[in-house]
Amino acid sequence: MKQSEFKKRRKQLLQRIGIGNIALISSASTRTRNRDVDYPFRQDSDFYYLTGFNEPEAMAVFIPGREQGEYILFCREFDEKKALWEGAHAGLEGATKHFDADDAFPIDDLDDILPGLLEDKAKVFYPMGRDPELDHSVLEWINQIRSKSRAGVVAPGELVTLEVIIHEMRLFKSVAELKLMRQAAEVSANAHVKAMQKCKAGLYEYQIEAELVYHFSQEGLRAVAYPSIVAGGKNACTLHYTENNDKLKNGDLLLIDAGAECDHYAADITRTFPISGQFSEPQKQLYQLVLDAQIAAIAQIKPGQPWNLMHDTAVEVLTQGLVSLGLLKGKVKKLIKDEKYKAFYMHRTGHWLGMDVHDVGDYKIDHEWRTLEVGMVLTVEPGLYIPADCKTVDEKWRGIGIRIEDDVLVTADGYEVLTSGVPKTIFDIETIMQAAA
Repeated sequence: MKQSEFKKRRKQLLQRIGIGNIALISSASTRTRNRDVDYPFRQDSDFYYLTGFNEPEAMAVFIPGREQGEYILFCREFDEKKALWEGAHAGLEGATKHFDADDAFPIDDLDDILPGLLEDKAKVFYPMGRDPELDHSVLEWINQIRSKSRAGVVAPGELVTLEVIIHEMRLFKSVAELKLMRQAAEVSANAHVKAMQKCKAGLYEYQIEAELVYHFSQEGLRAVAYPSIVAGGKNACTLHYTENNDKLKNGDLLLIDAGAECDHYAADITRTFPISGQFSEPQKQLYQLVLDAQIAAIAQIKPGQPWNLMHDTAVEVLTQGLVSLGLLKGKVKKLIKDEKYKAFYMHRTGHWLGMDVHDVGDYKIDHEWRTLEVGMVLTVEPGLYIPADCKTVDEKWRGIGIRIEDDVLVTADGYEVLTSGVPKTIFDIETIMQAAA
C-alpha cells in the first residue's frame, strides 16, 4: 500500500484529535516461541493502519499543529549487525525517508523525550488498558510533568481511549483497502476450490489444511488470517475446531473455514461439502436450508438497513426450516422468541471484516443497532450444528455440521460478494468434486 494512503489516515486522525492534544500508539512486540526463537512477527493492526511501519519496538506520536512536524516516530536505530543476522530495518533515516515521519528518535530515548511532548497538552489519546506497560509509562510521564507545576508547566488533565477514533475510521474501507481485500478473497476462494477438488476419503484433515496453506503461499500470501478450521463429520459441530487431525470418511461432510491475509487484510470463507462428492438426502436438506438462510440474509444488505436485520432474517428462515424438517416443534414466532433455534444455531450471522478477521467497529450506537453504510465489509455465515449425541432429533440428522460464509461489501446500490469465486449450490459443489474424482 502506498504511503499516501497512510498519510491520508494520519491527516484524518489529527483532525479528530484536535489542536492542543496528543495521541500515542505503540507497535506490537516480538513474542518468544521457545528459547531464542520468536513467533512470526505480526504488526498491531491499529499501529500499521496509521503508519505502514512493520517493525517492533516503535511508538508513533501525533501532535496536531506542531510546527516541527505533527507525526513523530520512535524506532530502533539502524544496526549493521542486526541487519546481517535478521535483515533490513528502517532506522531513523528510513523512518523519515520511507515512512514519511516528520521526526524520528531512538526508541531508547522515549522516556527522555516524550514527557516534553506531553507538556501543556489537554488530552492524551492512547489505547487505554490494552498494554499495561504503556499504561504505566503514560502515568509516569504525566507525574514527571506534574512535578514541574511550580515552573508553570501544565500536565494533561484527561486520558482518552484512541481506539474509538481509529476503529470508526477502520470500519469504512478505502479503494486501496478493498483492492487488498479482493486479492485476499480471490486467493482464498481459489484455495477452497482446490480443497474441494483434492478432498477424498482416507485423507486426514491436516492434509486438506496443507492444500489451503500451500495455495495461499503459491499466490504470494504467506500468512493465514486465522487458524484454519478443517472439520470432518461431527467435528464440524465444534464451532472453533482446529485440531485438524482426524481421517476423512465417506458419508461425512467436511466443513472448511479458512482465509488468507493480504498485507494485513483478511479474507474469511466457510464452505461445507460431502467428502464422497455427493450429499446424502438428510445432508442435502439441511445444507439447502442453510444456503437459503444465507441468500436471504445477504439480500438484506444495503445502505440504511440495520445491522441486525440479516441475523433476524437468517434466524427466521432457519427456524421455519427446522420446523418443516421436524427438528423443532411449535410456532415459528414463539420458537424464535424463546430462542429454541439456539440448540442448533448458536452464533451470530456475521461480523465486521478488515485488518482483523473479527474486525473492529461498533455494532450499536446509543444502544441501537447501527445502520449499514457504503464501504463497510462484513461476513454472512449462518449455520446448523446437530450434535452427534442429540436425542431430541431423528438419528439421520445427528452429527451434521454446516456453515456457509461469504465476505460482503456494502455498496451504494446494495452489496458485492467478494468471495463469490467458491461454488456453494449443491449442484455446483457436486459437479466440481465429481469432475475432479
